[in-house]
Amino acid sequence: MITIISGTNRPDSNTLKVAKYYRDTLAKKGQEANILSLTDLPAELIISDLYGKRSPEFKKIQEKITATEKFVFIIPEYNGSFPGVLKTLIDACDFPDSFYDKKACLVGISSGKYGNIRGIDHFGGVCSYLHLNVLPLRLHIPVIKTELDEHGNFYKEDTLKFTGQQIDKLIAY
Repeated sequence: MITIISGTNRPDSNTLKVAKYYRDTLAKKGQEANILSLTDLPAELIISDLYGKRSPEFKKIQEKITATEKFVFIIPEYNGSFPGVLKTLIDACDFPDSFYDKKACLVGISSGKYGNIRGIDHFGGVCSYLHLNVLPLRLHIPVIKTELDEHGNFYKEDTLKFTGQQIDKLIAY
Protein backbone atom coordinates (compact mmCIF):
# COMPACT_ATOMS: atom_id res chain seq x y z
CA MET A 1 0.00 0.00 0.00
CA ILE A 2 1.16 3.55 -0.78
CA THR A 3 0.28 6.35 1.62
CA ILE A 4 0.75 9.97 0.66
CA ILE A 5 1.26 12.19 3.68
CA SER A 6 0.19 15.79 3.25
CA GLY A 7 2.74 17.23 5.67
CA THR A 8 0.79 20.14 7.17
CA ASN A 9 -2.38 20.62 9.15
CA ARG A 10 -3.15 23.90 7.38
CA PRO A 11 -6.69 23.74 5.94
CA ASP A 12 -7.05 23.95 2.13
CA SER A 13 -3.29 23.88 1.63
CA ASN A 14 -1.32 23.61 -1.58
CA THR A 15 0.35 20.64 0.11
CA LEU A 16 -2.95 18.74 0.02
CA LYS A 17 -3.45 19.73 -3.62
CA VAL A 18 -0.05 18.25 -4.48
CA ALA A 19 -0.91 15.10 -2.48
CA LYS A 20 -4.10 14.71 -4.51
CA TYR A 21 -2.14 15.20 -7.73
CA TYR A 22 0.23 12.39 -6.72
CA ARG A 23 -2.69 10.13 -5.76
CA ASP A 24 -4.46 10.75 -9.08
CA THR A 25 -1.27 10.27 -11.11
CA LEU A 26 -0.49 7.03 -9.30
CA ALA A 27 -4.05 5.84 -10.01
CA LYS A 28 -3.56 6.54 -13.73
CA LYS A 29 -0.53 4.25 -13.54
CA GLY A 30 -2.56 1.49 -11.88
CA GLN A 31 -1.31 2.14 -8.34
CA GLU A 32 -3.77 2.61 -5.49
CA ALA A 33 -2.71 5.22 -2.97
CA ASN A 34 -4.44 6.86 -0.06
CA ILE A 35 -3.85 10.26 1.49
CA LEU A 36 -3.19 10.97 5.12
CA SER A 37 -3.82 14.67 5.63
CA LEU A 38 -2.44 15.99 8.89
CA THR A 39 -5.65 17.99 9.20
CA ASP A 40 -7.15 14.61 10.21
CA LEU A 41 -4.92 14.18 13.26
CA PRO A 42 -6.85 14.07 16.53
CA ALA A 43 -6.78 17.29 18.52
CA GLU A 44 -5.53 15.46 21.63
CA LEU A 45 -2.48 14.09 19.80
CA ILE A 46 0.10 15.99 21.85
CA ILE A 47 -1.40 15.13 25.23
CA SER A 48 -2.41 11.51 24.77
CA ASP A 49 -1.47 9.74 21.54
CA LEU A 50 2.08 11.03 21.68
CA TYR A 51 2.63 9.29 25.01
CA GLY A 52 0.97 5.93 24.47
CA LYS A 53 -2.69 6.55 25.29
CA ARG A 54 -4.21 5.78 21.92
CA SER A 55 -7.39 7.56 20.91
CA PRO A 56 -9.69 5.63 18.54
CA GLU A 57 -8.91 8.22 15.83
CA PHE A 58 -5.17 7.73 16.12
CA LYS A 59 -5.47 3.94 16.26
CA LYS A 60 -6.94 4.09 12.74
CA ILE A 61 -4.07 6.30 11.57
CA GLN A 62 -1.52 3.97 13.17
CA GLU A 63 -3.08 0.95 11.43
CA LYS A 64 -2.81 2.75 8.08
CA ILE A 65 0.83 3.70 8.73
CA THR A 66 1.74 0.16 9.82
CA ALA A 67 0.10 -1.35 6.71
CA THR A 68 1.91 1.05 4.36
CA GLU A 69 4.84 -0.25 2.32
CA LYS A 70 5.72 2.99 0.53
CA PHE A 71 5.23 6.61 1.58
CA VAL A 72 5.15 9.85 -0.36
CA PHE A 73 5.82 12.83 1.89
CA ILE A 74 4.66 16.18 0.52
CA ILE A 75 6.45 18.65 2.78
CA PRO A 76 5.94 22.42 2.78
CA GLU A 77 8.61 24.76 4.04
CA TYR A 78 7.93 26.08 7.52
CA ASN A 79 10.55 28.44 8.95
CA GLY A 80 13.37 26.95 6.89
CA SER A 81 12.50 23.34 7.67
CA PHE A 82 9.48 21.03 7.81
CA PRO A 83 6.29 21.48 9.88
CA GLY A 84 6.45 20.50 13.53
CA VAL A 85 3.15 18.68 13.18
CA LEU A 86 4.84 16.23 10.77
CA LYS A 87 7.54 15.49 13.37
CA THR A 88 4.79 15.08 15.98
CA LEU A 89 3.11 12.47 13.77
CA ILE A 90 6.39 10.59 13.42
CA ASP A 91 6.98 10.75 17.18
CA ALA A 92 3.47 9.46 17.94
CA CYS A 93 3.76 6.45 15.63
CA ASP A 94 4.94 3.06 16.88
CA PHE A 95 8.63 2.36 16.43
CA PRO A 96 9.90 0.34 14.63
CA ASP A 97 6.67 -1.00 13.05
CA SER A 98 5.67 2.26 11.39
CA PHE A 99 8.63 3.11 9.17
CA TYR A 100 11.52 0.66 9.67
CA ASP A 101 12.87 -0.73 6.36
CA LYS A 102 9.98 0.74 4.37
CA LYS A 103 10.35 3.03 1.36
CA ALA A 104 9.58 6.70 0.80
CA CYS A 105 9.94 9.56 -1.59
CA LEU A 106 10.17 13.21 -0.60
CA VAL A 107 8.63 16.24 -2.29
CA GLY A 108 9.42 19.70 -0.96
CA ILE A 109 7.26 22.68 -1.79
CA SER A 110 7.56 26.33 -0.87
CA SER A 111 6.12 29.71 -1.62
CA GLY A 112 9.71 30.92 -2.06
CA LYS A 113 12.29 30.09 -4.66
CA TYR A 114 14.07 27.06 -3.14
CA GLY A 115 11.37 24.40 -2.88
CA ASN A 116 12.12 23.52 0.75
CA ILE A 117 15.61 22.19 0.07
CA ARG A 118 16.65 22.58 3.71
CA GLY A 119 13.45 21.04 5.11
CA ILE A 120 13.78 18.00 2.86
CA ASP A 121 17.38 17.63 3.97
CA HIS A 122 16.31 17.86 7.64
CA PHE A 123 13.51 15.33 7.11
CA GLY A 124 15.96 13.02 5.31
CA GLY A 125 17.94 12.87 8.54
CA VAL A 126 14.83 11.81 10.44
CA CYS A 127 14.18 9.14 7.80
CA SER A 128 17.72 7.80 8.18
CA TYR A 129 17.27 7.46 11.92
CA LEU A 130 13.99 5.57 11.37
CA HIS A 131 15.64 3.27 8.77
CA LEU A 132 13.11 4.59 6.24
CA ASN A 133 14.71 4.13 2.82
CA VAL A 134 14.36 7.30 0.76
CA LEU A 135 14.28 7.31 -3.03
CA PRO A 136 17.33 9.29 -4.20
CA LEU A 137 15.24 11.51 -6.53
CA ARG A 138 13.97 14.19 -4.16
CA LEU A 139 11.91 16.98 -5.69
CA HIS A 140 11.95 20.64 -4.69
CA ILE A 141 9.09 22.65 -6.15
CA PRO A 142 9.45 26.41 -5.62
CA VAL A 143 6.80 29.13 -5.87
CA ILE A 144 4.09 26.49 -5.58
CA LYS A 145 1.22 28.90 -6.25
CA THR A 146 2.53 29.37 -9.82
CA GLU A 147 2.87 25.61 -10.41
CA LEU A 148 -0.77 24.54 -9.96
CA ASP A 149 -3.68 25.28 -12.28
CA GLU A 150 -7.23 26.07 -11.10
CA HIS A 151 -7.90 22.31 -10.68
CA GLY A 152 -4.85 21.70 -8.48
CA ASN A 153 -2.82 20.02 -11.23
CA PHE A 154 0.71 20.72 -12.34
CA TYR A 155 0.91 22.07 -15.86
CA LYS A 156 4.49 23.24 -16.42
CA GLU A 157 6.50 20.91 -18.63
CA ASP A 158 9.51 20.53 -16.30
CA THR A 159 7.37 19.89 -13.24
CA LEU A 160 5.31 17.28 -15.09
CA LYS A 161 8.50 15.63 -16.32
CA PHE A 162 10.17 15.41 -12.91
CA THR A 163 7.07 14.41 -10.93
CA GLY A 164 6.42 11.73 -13.56
CA GLN A 165 9.99 10.44 -13.23
CA GLN A 166 9.74 10.38 -9.45
CA ILE A 167 6.40 8.53 -9.51
CA ASP A 168 7.74 5.95 -11.98
CA LYS A 169 10.82 5.41 -9.80
CA LEU A 170 8.63 5.05 -6.70
CA ILE A 171 6.52 2.39 -8.39
CA ALA A 172 9.67 0.46 -9.40
CA TYR A 173 11.34 1.00 -5.98
